[in-house]
Amino acid sequence: MVERRSRRSLLLGLVIVLLLAGVAASLLVGSRGLAPDRVWELLWHPDGSLESAVVRGQRLPRTVLGLVVGAALGLAGAVMQALTRNPLADPGILGVNAGAALVVVAFVAVSGVTDIGAYVWFALAGAGAAAATVYAVAGVGRPDSSPVRLALAGVAVSAALASLTSAVVLADQEAFNEFRFWVAGSLQGRGWSELGAVAPFLGVGLVLALSITGALGVLMLGEDTARGLGVKVSRVRTLALLAVTALCGAATAAVGPIAFVGLAVPMVARALMGHDLRWISACSLALGALWLLTADVLARVLAPEEVAAGIVAALVGGPVFVLVARRRRVPAL
Repeated sequence: MVERRSRRSLLLGLVIVLLLAGVAASLLVGSRGLAPDRVWELLWHPDGSLESAVVRGQRLPRTVLGLVVGAALGLAGAVMQALTRNPLADPGILGVNAGAALVVVAFVAVSGVTDIGAYVWFALAGAGAAAATVYAVAGVGRPDSSPVRLALAGVAVSAALASLTSAVVLADQEAFNEFRFWVAGSLQGRGWSELGAVAPFLGVGLVLALSITGALGVLMLGEDTARGLGVKVSRVRTLALLAVTALCGAATAAVGPIAFVGLAVPMVARALMGHDLRWISACSLALGALWLLTADVLARVLAPEEVAAGIVAALVGGPVFVLVARRRRVPAL
């Protein structure tokens, strides 16, 4: 037991060290080349120059947002996979991506406003409304509710919302153009205003998720076993769904849908940490942030023009997902 805990601590420490390196890379890498000592100086002593505006006004908020959003998506994925006892479950199954997308394109089509700072609240509302619809259809909270019913409800609601989104973007060129940019998922142009809008929801989701990791870990053993050990199954399941909705909905509203973070990160965390959900959650927080920051840094340097971080996250995540799955290094839930 002591040896296993030491191994987990070592691996988690390694992930955190890599995350710190990712933070440094995010602050140092950009279209404008700056020496590391100059970046460090401007972080602590802004001088009003253009370089200072780049470091403190663009790279710093972008890095912080990437940290927070990546961590939220990683933790949401870990909770969702534990709740459904399915290592292939994704937080997007709750319909948050589809709901946010529909409200974004509807807002742009009606108002003509394409500033993400203006529609981040609408995206968040759409994500929450879609998740509430999925809960209602699946009968969450009722004795006969189940993860399978939740998944089926999520697929059905997401498909319906996607159809409505397609109808809107086909009828409005401006909405289509904005949807193309938003749906790719990107940290470009995002900053303190978007982070401030979603921070309360991310905070609530984080507290809820971390507060139920112990009970949720017991629930993974089966509902009958969990009830025998004193776990209130309906309450834990409802809190878990609320946590996933807050985390994934707020993250999606801020930067758009980011593929594979909520799916692949918990798989890798489980391969590293074993079955203990508390360690998996901690590792998913750090690994999710590292994953998104790395994708964002690569998005800046892989092509002459910056590409969306969501595209790079998917390109990196796909092969990693297949590799981990084929090597059977992910313990069954």
